[in-house]
Amino acid sequence: MKRRTPAPVNEDDSRLFREAIGEVRPLSPAPAPPATAKPAPHPRMLEADEAAVPGQLLDMAFDPALLEVGEELGYLRDGYPPKLLRQLKRGQFSVQDDLDLHQMNAAAAQASIVAFLAEARQHGLRCVRIVHGKGLRSKAAGPVLKGLTDRLLRRRDDVIAFASARPALGGTGAVLVLLKG
Repeated sequence: MKRRTPAPVNEDDSRLFREAIGEVRPLSPAPAPPATAKPAPHPRMLEADEAAVPGQLLDMAFDPALLEVGEELGYLRDGYPPKLLRQLKRGQFSVQDDLDLHQMNAAAAQASIVAFLAEARQHGLRCVRIVHGKGLRSKAAGPVLKGLTDRLLRRRDDVIAFASARPALGGTGAVLVLLKG
């Protein structure tokens, strides 16, 4: 369907329009709203780099014999009461945030864990969950992300304890992490 061009406005139509409208006065322009202050930049990568243990990017060898598919993870940093680990295993801490590593390769998972824990620490979170999966399709290499998560968490100073989650929260395919407050 073709669009018709409007008919040109003649002088009579213009005069009739002005008579129908009457007197007009121009409006003064409205003042622009005040600009909101932009938040200060936050150096997230710097914090993630500082939280990382030196050399952890280079030392990620994996021995499949060290970790079986159904094996539960558990760790408690020296100097803390064993009661904390028992409470964590029983699910007595509320999970405040979680990270899912499914479909990630080892390098992406490692970077995600480091960034996730740095952000959790920044927000003052105490208990988080990392879903690493059970590694059922990892073939002979074993559960890669599970082993990576285990090694990475043991090396971090801000991790007090971690344990495999209860079955309702992912079982041996997820780990609950207790962070320093």
